[in-house]
Amino acid sequence: MTQMAQNRRRFLATLSAAGAARLIGPSNSFAQEAPPETTIIRLAKNRTICIAPQYVVADLLRLEGFTEVHYVATDAGAGQSKALARGDIDFTLQFSALTLIPIDAGERITIIAGIHVGCFELFGSEGIHSIAGLKGKTVGIPELGTSPHVFLSTMAAHVGLDPAKDINWVTSPSIPPMELFADRKVDAFLGFPPEPQELRARNIGHVVVNSSVDRPWSQYFCCVLAGNRDFIRKNPAATKRALRAMLKATDFCISYPVAAAQRMVEGGFTARYDYALQTLKDVPYNKWREYDPEDTIRFYALRLRESGFIRETPNRIIADATDWRFLNELKRELKG
Repeated sequence: MTQMAQNRRRFLATLSAAGAARLIGPSNSFAQEAPPETTIIRLAKNRTICIAPQYVVADLLRLEGFTEVHYVATDAGAGQSKALARGDIDFTLQFSALTLIPIDAGERITIIAGIHVGCFELFGSEGIHSIAGLKGKTVGIPELGTSPHVFLSTMAAHVGLDPAKDINWVTSPSIPPMELFADRKVDAFLGFPPEPQELRARNIGHVVVNSSVDRPWSQYFCCVLAGNRDFIRKNPAATKRALRAMLKATDFCISYPVAAAQRMVEGGFTARYDYALQTLKDVPYNKWREYDPEDTIRFYALRLRESGFIRETPNRIIADATDWRFLNELKRELKG
């Protein structure tokens, strides 16, 4: 049995026969395509579990011809972008707005698809019932420039607040922001999975904004798939195959959340099966066919300009740092 056949058999074991055929497609679906220019691919690994498709994609990548799939430990913020721009990793799922900041600074990153909508949740203490209610309040964040800081700043600017002056940002080198909120040392906290799931399990605070369901945030991609620009230009066949695997992994998360959660635990991406499963049920992974990622880039670029994070116009960023040709081809191929 060939390595490709072994990998296919191992992946099929986790699926029903009918479901596997729908996700993987006919055995000859890649016959007319060029093989990947490289058979090695590197993805980011961090504590964020809303990027579940990235953590269950390995077998699908092997079916696409990648013989080595490596996960490289990074943080979930600026460090991940730097690793991507340097070429230490080839692709990663990352928060849309946070990806635009290094692009604005000239980093060699290209966005090729939107993957899922909404995973951030703003938790508040008593008396905070809206984003505007954060004026004069304390908000715990890991550090300035991280995803929670950037996202909440764009949300604040959108409702007329000056995030630099109207919000008191609290960072701590020793105590996680979620614990500051749990101990009532800050008034609000913006978390991403598994943090919202844990706060609800502990019955701490209340949800002020849920980006999965609350407009306008629920109308745009939370996480996009970004790649190293040089990798994409040099390896178009590998890029298309990598994206196809990621989109199918996203469908896998929708159709088989139990199996996906088990894979995440078995792969060492998270220790809590219950939080992983709840995340897979909470996050809308079913929008990649419906939403236009270019709308997301334009929306967040405008919000970031309002907040003072970037200088470039949305049109310039779209022209210089996006490439939708692979996604457009695959949307036609992977009609759901």
